[in-house]
Amino acid sequence: MKKFRKVLDGLTTSSPVNPGGSPACGSAAGTPSAAPTPRELEIQETLMSEHFQICKTVRHGFPYQPTALAFDPVQKILAIGTRSGGVRLLGRPGVDCHCQHESGAAVLQLQFLINEGALVTACADDTLHLWNLRQRRPAILHSLKFNRERITFCHLPFQSKWLYVGTERGNTHIVNIESFVLSGYVIMWNKAIELSTKTHPGPVVHLSDSPKDEGKLLIGFESGTIVMWDLRVKRADFRIYYDEAIHSVSWHHEGRQFMCSHSDGSLSMWNLRNTAKPFQVTFPHGKTQRDGRKESCKPILKVEYKTSRNSEAFVIFSGGLSYDKAGRRPTLTIMHGKAITVLEMDYPIVDFMVLCDTPYLNEVQEPYAVVVLLEKDFVVVDLTQSNFPIFENPYPMDVHESPVTCTAYFADCPPDIIPVLYSIGAKHKKTGYSHKEWPVSGGTWTVGSQTYPEIIVTGHADGSIKFWDATAITLQMLYKLKTSKVFENPKSGDVGRSGELVEEDPYAVQMISWCPQSRIFCVVGISAHVILYRFSKHDANTTITSLEVRLQCEMEDVISPSDTENTPCYSDPSGLSPQPQPPSPRSNTPDSARDSIPCLKVKDRMIRMPPGYQAELVVQLLWIDGEPPQQITSLDLNSAYGLLAVGNCNGLAVVDYLQKTILLCMNTLELYGSADPFQRLTRSPRKNRQSTSGLTELSDNQVSLDLERSKSPTSAPYSPSLHNDPRGTGEPVSNLRSCHYSPVFYLLDNVKGPGRKLSLPTDLKTDLDHVNGHCTSPTSQPCPSGRARVPGGPEGPRLARRGPGRPPFRKAQSAACMEVSLPVSSLTEGHSSRRAMLQQLHGVSMYSHDEHHITTYSWSERESRENSFSRSRSSSVSSIDRETKEAVTTLQFMESYGRKSDPLPTPCLWVGTSLGLVLIIPMSIPMDEQERQEDPVTVVPTGTVLMLKGSILRFSFLDFGGALIHSPYEVWRDQQAPGDPDRPRKRKLVNFSPSSSQEASGDCHLAVVCSEKQAKVFLMPTQACLYVHNITESSFVLRADVVSVCNSVCLACFCANGHIMTLSLPSLRPLLDVNYLPLTDMRIARTFCFTNGGQALYLCSPTEIQRITYSQEMCDNLQEMLGELFTPIETPEAQNRGFLKGFFGGNAQTFDREELFGEASAGKGSRSLAQHIPGQGGMEGMKAAAGGVVGELARARIALDERGQRLGELEERTALMMSSAETFSKHAHEMMLKCKDKKWYQF
Repeated sequence: MKKFRKVLDGLTTSSPVNPGGSPACGSAAGTPSAAPTPRELEIQETLMSEHFQICKTVRHGFPYQPTALAFDPVQKILAIGTRSGGVRLLGRPGVDCHCQHESGAAVLQLQFLINEGALVTACADDTLHLWNLRQRRPAILHSLKFNRERITFCHLPFQSKWLYVGTERGNTHIVNIESFVLSGYVIMWNKAIELSTKTHPGPVVHLSDSPKDEGKLLIGFESGTIVMWDLRVKRADFRIYYDEAIHSVSWHHEGRQFMCSHSDGSLSMWNLRNTAKPFQVTFPHGKTQRDGRKESCKPILKVEYKTSRNSEAFVIFSGGLSYDKAGRRPTLTIMHGKAITVLEMDYPIVDFMVLCDTPYLNEVQEPYAVVVLLEKDFVVVDLTQSNFPIFENPYPMDVHESPVTCTAYFADCPPDIIPVLYSIGAKHKKTGYSHKEWPVSGGTWTVGSQTYPEIIVTGHADGSIKFWDATAITLQMLYKLKTSKVFENPKSGDVGRSGELVEEDPYAVQMISWCPQSRIFCVVGISAHVILYRFSKHDANTTITSLEVRLQCEMEDVISPSDTENTPCYSDPSGLSPQPQPPSPRSNTPDSARDSIPCLKVKDRMIRMPPGYQAELVVQLLWIDGEPPQQITSLDLNSAYGLLAVGNCNGLAVVDYLQKTILLCMNTLELYGSADPFQRLTRSPRKNRQSTSGLTELSDNQVSLDLERSKSPTSAPYSPSLHNDPRGTGEPVSNLRSCHYSPVFYLLDNVKGPGRKLSLPTDLKTDLDHVNGHCTSPTSQPCPSGRARVPGGPEGPRLARRGPGRPPFRKAQSAACMEVSLPVSSLTEGHSSRRAMLQQLHGVSMYSHDEHHITTYSWSERESRENSFSRSRSSSVSSIDRETKEAVTTLQFMESYGRKSDPLPTPCLWVGTSLGLVLIIPMSIPMDEQERQEDPVTVVPTGTVLMLKGSILRFSFLDFGGALIHSPYEVWRDQQAPGDPDRPRKRKLVNFSPSSSQEASGDCHLAVVCSEKQAKVFLMPTQACLYVHNITESSFVLRADVVSVCNSVCLACFCANGHIMTLSLPSLRPLLDVNYLPLTDMRIARTFCFTNGGQALYLCSPTEIQRITYSQEMCDNLQEMLGELFTPIETPEAQNRGFLKGFFGGNAQTFDREELFGEASAGKGSRSLAQHIPGQGGMEGMKAAAGGVVGELARARIALDERGQRLGELEERTALMMSSAETFSKHAHEMMLKCKDKKWYQF
């Protein structure tokens, strides 16, 4: 433990300047206060770098872009392969493992070594991999890379160590699974077909051994050729030439007939006695037309033919529908006897498998379920019931039911919150599922010893909120909340603004804030609305209160580099009025006539609300002068104060949700008063704009002029009293503040009627668009309050504009759908400015000068959208070099000091802006409960300003013991519970003021402020800067949180270059700096969030949540928390076929594959054809600790585990040999006694 001492002697209001030239701290205004008494600050920091290590824990959700499916019928483990090279292994609930091929090549096929604890994967880079599943984190044991041929199909017979591999050239190779080397035995395509055949049969699409004779291999070629190859004599038994291409083949268990599916939608049945033609051809979904021909059908991609003892055989296939039925959904058809059942699926079928009781192909299969892998879902159908119900999926496969737009992670929640949410959510569960147990039940899992309640909250594009129980690395949905029920449904016949939003996503969740203790929940939507919910166990009939706020900025807000001139300009007084103006009637009015109306209409009638979260208040930002409201960029609520704060690029609003009133509504500049550190110019008077049709002309000269006008202070020298370059490296890509904001991405034509220019909301600006070689963007033009500017140039390209019938909001683009591939090198190199880095990040332009139109996105344009990058962030704003507005980026209610002279802490609102400024706004709140309901709350901005480099991301507060000071909160009480009207329940508040957490240090406390560039620790109330740390120079912080780890606190940061860092508090000493992943996917930046206990999560794909830990303690305990994939199970014995059946129809002779394929008889395989690559053998987990003592210990631990495993197997084999020896000795002794007295002629 290290003691940090800092003598606070002679500190004044002026801040010391660090060696870089920028002030380390300070206040920009206020009366100089007396220097604090000299005092020694002693804080013992317990966290060391040894307490931190980065490690992935578990992945939740549906595997993104699945490609392959496999099932082990003995171990009952399921495997799913993906296009990105991932393999997901699923067993009983809690047994969930994700593996990744380093190459990232798509998984083409999966083959289990049944009941052996191993898996073979065939990838698109023509490599075979053998995975060891007998360890909790599977690892590759062997790999085999094919060089000259492409792999198309693999088949591994049950209890065989020889893998058949078919290739694109039509050849079949054989691989030894134990050594993973090629056998010299090869079935060449020209030997398989007749010599007279003049055409190539095509790639191998099917391989299977005959259930009747394992020495016969059935080879199916794509062209329709089928060959039965006799492995012993190395020649073909028979050949079938069919006119239609083959997609799959399935055997009858007796081995006398098989079924093929074809590209024309037909099924053909073949009997081995007569292979000249099929004895049956059916078109299950093809009707006979008048001319006698069958109507054309889609291909049947796969068929499975399974028999049952007590009923007729099952024929199950996918596809085969007729082409004339357009719009039909993908189907799975189950033919059981004469009954045909067609199951329509919501998404295209990738693959399916029929689950059977026995692993032996020559026995009656007895199918009991069908596993259907869809593009975006996973369904298991119960075959034992006539109506074929589906099983209830125990895995969280519906995370992406609606695209995820926002995530939040809460660890160490109150223990009673999970049972309460589960009990409420269980009442709304769907019914009609199969009553049988989930069939994928392999593996073992137990709850670890170190568990605590964890909850993950996801927001979605349809306005829904999902609460998930994430305790002990599992994920189970608890409760679902639909925010859209608060609003009236827009009708298609409605001609107003609601009619414009019918087909859009106006309810998409943009940001959430939740207080688990008071159970108050707040949601920010894309339509600039905030909904406040209270939790109740009882239903209620209530009316939702709606408050409307006018947040506007009438300024240019151009920052002047001059420090000698001060020209304050205040906005229209209407912007300050807390009283909302009445909304205008809903009619087909042009944009220019829209004023004081919200984007959505709140239900104004009595509503019955079921138990759970019930809406109490809706705060909506209004249209102003025909322009839609700007994005909400920051949010905070405090249940003890009863206040809610909302900020955007125009200003700040504070709402009293107890009295349902607006306390404060000011633009950002007015919050400073005379303490504004920047000098700004007033906006020129606005010209009256006429509502005329046509297109706005935009000249290059105007663009240049606007670019010059929108320069930031970083483009010119200014007073040394400010930072040299407080925003010199520009704006981060995304900025997720403490209320777990993950922006929703969309385009907004922030313009007025015809004749308007494109302008994105200032918190959703695109930075760099290349237009005819110039680096320009629509956002480069200053547009005060989002108002349109009519360019003065008479010439220039015309830009398509949104007409009166177009909605102001485009489709909400989820965090799940944002993806961009970047070279890794571009993220590790230093950048002179954020502008250069953002240019690398964007990769695409939002509009093209050559195309003369604006690119807009919708949900149907997923492919183009995934390859684009539309920037959005909670901290507002596009690059400061080009943006002129100052947005409120983070808010925090706290007991603190609004002024240096304050003797005691009071309720305050800390406000952080995109220009790196911190304002402290004190409030006067009545303490008595009755007075709180009646007397007004006083909010008085004092002009107190602190400064940092970059946009402010996070506030936190510590006492003089280094402990975290939590915000006060109200203990939850059910307001809808029946009670005594004469004795109403009182509010119970819990306050964590500094005075209550420390006595020896007085009332002082420490304020931790983190921006996208640096972190500072201030002593309050003197506002003296104790510690400062520049987090990054070449990049910027995307997410920062103060979290609890190992009974202490630290500052955790995630940077745009993929680094995860932790800093000690309060000294800001670096503890961890790991390049976790290159930021090639902007989805990660938008959804990354930290939580207590050393955990974090992010959306690693549109359908999956990846949880990680940066705690060494959790990494050490991870093996205990993970489930076991392999459990020792006796392989079921083959059924006794009987003497007659075995004599007449059984195998004529035994089949020894080793004798045929071994090196002694077949020779060695060609080394140039395939290259053997040794696997990591479970060592990939050592990469993070390689080279150090921890790495050596971990290697030794794994080696000991493997040695122990081998010793255990050796012990089992030894015991088996001893048992066999004893049995043999006993039989020998009995034989000796029996024959002891017999003569030689008696034998």
